[in-house]
Amino acid sequence: MNFFHYDIDSLYIEDVPCQSLVEQYGTPLYVYSKNSIIEKVRAYNQAFKTIPHTICYALKANSNPEIVRLMASLGCGADIVSCGELALALQAGFSTNKIVYASVGKTDDEIHAALAAGICAFNVESRQELAVIQEIASSAGKIAPVALRINPDIDIHGHPYISTGKSLNKFGVDINDAPDVLKQAGNMSHISIVGVHAHIGSMIMNPEYYTASLQKLGTLIDALRREGVAIEHVDIGGGLGVNYKSMVPDFADETITPPTPAELATAVLPLVQQLGVELFMEPGRSIVGEAGMLLTRVLYTKETRDRKFVIVDAGMNDLIRPSLYQAYHQIVPLHKTGQPREVVDVVGPICETGDFLAQKRSMPTVERGDFLAVMTAGAYGYSLASNYNLRPRPAEIWVDGTTSEIIRERESID
Repeated sequence: MNFFHYDIDSLYIEDVPCQSLVEQYGTPLYVYSKNSIIEKVRAYNQAFKTIPHTICYALKANSNPEIVRLMASLGCGADIVSCGELALALQAGFSTNKIVYASVGKTDDEIHAALAAGICAFNVESRQELAVIQEIASSAGKIAPVALRINPDIDIHGHPYISTGKSLNKFGVDINDAPDVLKQAGNMSHISIVGVHAHIGSMIMNPEYYTASLQKLGTLIDALRREGVAIEHVDIGGGLGVNYKSMVPDFADETITPPTPAELATAVLPLVQQLGVELFMEPGRSIVGEAGMLLTRVLYTKETRDRKFVIVDAGMNDLIRPSLYQAYHQIVPLHKTGQPREVVDVVGPICETGDFLAQKRSMPTVERGDFLAVMTAGAYGYSLASNYNLRPRPAEIWVDGTTSEIIRERESID
C-alpha cells in the first residue's frame, strides 16, 4: 500500500491532507506514516516466519523515541552503536536478549554499560577490541557474548560512503583472518562466541549480494563447527534499498522498485536453513525510510544567468543527505496546479553553496508561499539533523489514519 497519494489535487499522507499539517505544525516539518512503519515490520516477519529470526531495528536510521518504542512493541530487537542508543533502547522496552551492539570504536565505558545491561551480543570488529572486551568482562566478573563482524570483501557498487563490506573499509575482520581471531576468542576466559556478523553496506538493490556474503559466512561457520565451535546465530546486517525516486508516481521521472523482504528471504532462506542457525537482521532505512517526508515552504524564487533557484525553509541542517551523499530525494508539490515544469535547484537558507535538496531538477513551477514535500525522508533525516547556523531543528509528527500527533516538539531558540 502507498501511504502517500494525491486525492484530486492535494497530497495526502494516509487519510490526512498535508496542507492541514503545515497549517497546524508549521515548517520545516518531518512527517511519518505510522502504519507504513508497522506494515514494513510485518513484511519482514512474514517473509522469515518459517525460521527462527530476530529483527534488530537500527536505531541510527531514526531514533525518535516514539518510533523506537513502536519497534519494541512490535517485538523487534535493537541494533545500537552508542551508549546513547543503548539508553534509549532500554528506556523504550527492548528485551536485552535482542540488543546487538555494533560500532567500530566502542569505548571502555560503552562496553561496561552494555555488559551491565546484559545485551545479546557485541559485534566485535578487531582483535584489539576483542582483547579489551575480555579484559573488561574479566574485571566485571561477566561473560561477554560476542559475534565476530566479518568483512567479506564484497562490493555492492553503491556510494563509497555507505559501502562497508570491502577490504578497504574500516569495518570488521578480514574473512581470511577470521578463523584465527575466533580461535583466539575461544581461548578467552570471559568471551562466549555466539555468532558471526556481516554488514556489507546500505541501499542494496540486489538481494544476491546478501547471498554472496552469506555463502562466505556459511563456509566459515562450517569450518568453525569442525573445530568444535558452536555458532548460535548469523547476522546479515541491514542495508536493503528503498525508493527515493518514485514514492509519488504522479511526478516521477523514473520508477524505482526496490527489493522487498520477501525477495530477500527468497535469496537467503535456503542458506540459513542449511546452516541451522537463528537469523539476525538489522534493518533501519528499509523500515522507516519510505514512511517519512520533510515538508517545507517556498520562501523565494530567484534567477541568475545560469540557474533558477527555489529557496525553501528546510536546509542541509534539516536533511543533509543530498549535500553529503549527492542523494536524490523526490520532491513534489502539496497541490497539483497544472503549472508547466521548469528546471530548478531547490536550495535552503544555510550559508553554504552545498546547501541544496535538489539540483537541476525538473519540477512544476512554484511561487513564494507554496509548499513542497521531500519524500523518503524517514531515515537519516532528523537523526543527522544539526543546529548549524544556530537553526532550531524541526518538529516531528506521525499520522495514524485520520489523526496526527506530535512526537517531537520543534526546537526553540531558547
